[in-house]
Amino acid sequence: MRLTEAAALALATRLLEEHGAPRDHAVLQARVLVTADMKGHPSHGLRRLPRLVERIKRGLVDPQMKGTQRWRADAVMEVEGSSGFGPVVAMAAIERLAPHIPDLGIGLVVVRNANHLGMLAHYVEAIAAMGFVGIALSSTESLVHPFGGTRAMLGTNPVAIAVPTAAEPLVLDLATSLVPMGRIHHHAATGRPLAEGWARDAEGHPTTDPVRAKAGAIAPFGDAKGYGLGIAMELLVAALAGSALAPDVRGTLDSHFPCNKGDVFILIEPSLAPGLPARLSAYLDAVRASPPAEAGAPVLVPGDRARRRRAAASRDGFDIDQRLWEDLNALSSSRVLAFEGLRS
Repeated sequence: MRLTEAAALALATRLLEEHGAPRDHAVLQARVLVTADMKGHPSHGLRRLPRLVERIKRGLVDPQMKGTQRWRADAVMEVEGSSGFGPVVAMAAIERLAPHIPDLGIGLVVVRNANHLGMLAHYVEAIAAMGFVGIALSSTESLVHPFGGTRAMLGTNPVAIAVPTAAEPLVLDLATSLVPMGRIHHHAATGRPLAEGWARDAEGHPTTDPVRAKAGAIAPFGDAKGYGLGIAMELLVAALAGSALAPDVRGTLDSHFPCNKGDVFILIEPSLAPGLPARLSAYLDAVRASPPAEAGAPVLVPGDRARRRRAAASRDGFDIDQRLWEDLNALSSSRVLAFEGLRS
């Protein structure tokens, strides 16, 4: 079935409000989830909403919290997330730091004990819209095996970077694992097998069964290179945020434990060199115009595909599993909203 952006936002926002979220908190959290679906990443979209509601019910998410901020140094803001929605805690801190960046040149936000952020692109895109270079890092539970190993020891440890230009920013958002664990869960929920090489089961054997993979480990991307980047990010986030390392992290994929991972956001004032934004845009356009390896498959730069998918979803709606939609409606007392804006 297909769903309009307006219908998805209406239901997700109302559902979160019904479970104690202030209107502005509910809108922001809903927007992050729905945008992931619109960009073609359902593993980070509405599929996470039932678990989020369950975590609220169990007292593992406090939908009222924005986090407690304190300045650790002139350019470093430290945030105790106090189990708030990840997007709410993160954006409150970013928006407080941003006015200081023209004077500081660079600023850092470190967050502990906030809930799952969703796609990191949301935050660096927001930072780029403010005119700054944005970098976001986050840690997770042990989900990835080291290169040459079989047991999950590292987080998927995603990183996102956005660089503003005269046109659309360059936006890179990737996990240091071959795929995010959310995609494994999405395949398990929809009964789709995994690709060869994505994961190992609990005994360390390669598997294409997503249910077995959930209890096992994901491969790092690029073998030793992804492993090296992943373990560097593991230590970097823990060192800056003072958060738990992967074997002790809980709460991003379960409904039983407080979330204790760490998040890092870096805001940087770009150079004031004359004509720089236009030169950056021209370079990206030159990359796009370079000869493709396959006819009919033009070269893209990071962020292009997601923007195209989001534009198409805004116009035509996006696909959603009907069982998930029914489950979401079952969680809401406002079923009158449930089927407004559906497209068959």
